[in-house]
Amino acid sequence: MTDMPAARPALADLQDEYEFLDADDRYRLLIDLGRTLEPMPDALKTDATLVRGCSAAVWVYPTVLENGRLHFLADSNAAITKGIIALVLLTVQDGAPAQIVATDIEAALAPFDLRNQLSSNRTQGIPNMIALIRETAARYAG
Repeated sequence: MTDMPAARPALADLQDEYEFLDADDRYRLLIDLGRTLEPMPDALKTDATLVRGCSAAVWVYPTVLENGRLHFLADSNAAITKGIIALVLLTVQDGAPAQIVATDIEAALAPFDLRNQLSSNRTQGIPNMIALIRETAARYAG
């Protein structure tokens, strides 16, 4: 029997909880969130799925659901970075490609104030993660 990842919280619920936490607990919350990502098969962790410009290795792989919506698999070799990509994915996971393209991911993440919560080398790759997700969605929205 395999361990199933814990249920992913809604972004708004997570934001409410995050606001009341101190810096250490915010780190823990992000790390715990990273643990909710579904396992990404090692075979998908390739140069083609690697997000450029991240201090840690981050892989993002899109899958298309039967209804045409996009479901992303993601992983990182750093626990906090895994939490960040999990947070980014909460804004777009299982969305229609056109909906993902139109989503203001940066605005959705703004309440988490990641730039001030985390070191700059932890946050430098976030725009690249977002760009990759948007470019992928744009290809499918085509």
